[in-house]
Amino acid sequence: MLIPVVLGVATLVFAFLRMVPGDPVTIMLGEQARAVDIEAMRKDLGLDGPLHKQYLSFLASLVRGDLGKSFSMRKPVLEVIANRYPATIRLALAAMLVALLVSFPLGMLSAMRAGSAVDAAAGAFALVGVSMPNFWLGPLLILLFSIHLGLTPVSGGGGLAHLVLPAITLGTAMAGILARLIRSGMLEVQGAPFIRAAKAKGAKRGRVIVHIIRNALLPVVTVIGLQFGALLGGAVVTETVFSWPGVGLLLIEAIRSRDYPLVQGCVLAISVTYVAVNLLTDVAYALVDPRIRYGKKQ
Repeated sequence: MLIPVVLGVATLVFAFLRMVPGDPVTIMLGEQARAVDIEAMRKDLGLDGPLHKQYLSFLASLVRGDLGKSFSMRKPVLEVIANRYPATIRLALAAMLVALLVSFPLGMLSAMRAGSAVDAAAGAFALVGVSMPNFWLGPLLILLFSIHLGLTPVSGGGGLAHLVLPAITLGTAMAGILARLIRSGMLEVQGAPFIRAAKAKGAKRGRVIVHIIRNALLPVVTVIGLQFGALLGGAVVTETVFSWPGVGLLLIEAIRSRDYPLVQGCVLAISVTYVAVNLLTDVAYALVDPRIRYGKKQ
């Protein structure tokens, strides 16, 4: 599905960009620019031909691995994205780590204490985490930890201190989703016949818990893979709030300047990463559940 997904994303982005009000040439040269200068730049940027020819030219370049040259930066799009991409991946991995460190203990404790006050508190935390949008949580964390307490930088990209608040902002919602999923998965497995049989045979509690966790991991792995792609999408908002120098902030800057090649490149980079992570998730199924073997008929 990689090729049709990328082709579909490329087509949609190309079409929607041309529907957005604002001319990139006018934005770059200013409204007072002479008509002859505007026409010359439009020809230089390849915007003077019919849309269908521009689209076919774009696809031909995409097949060759050429995403064109940025209108505003006058640099190859691949080079610009390559400079920003590591920052976005670093933020997404940090947010994933935050989500896993919070969700696994919370979900397991909630499942083992189902119906208790601990379970209710964990459920409330998960609900609040899922409900808080990034554009609200981010400024709230800045006000508390950066402005009032002075513990972290307000914005920008640099060392670990700059990464803490964006990672918490981006990972909180995912932590709530995973915690509830781990809880429900463990509760479902706890009632399975093989778990009851293990308990009846006198298996140690720790061994039983390990079996429960392993068998409850499959849906969790699925959601982790899907949510990693969601983290990349959510990074657009989070990077803008914290001025984190990643692909998300680059995408917003490119949209503002109507930099068509750069917008297309940023969206394609995010979508290809999303598809690649989903592929790795499918492969991970076989590692988590030995009953799954791809390419073999059951």
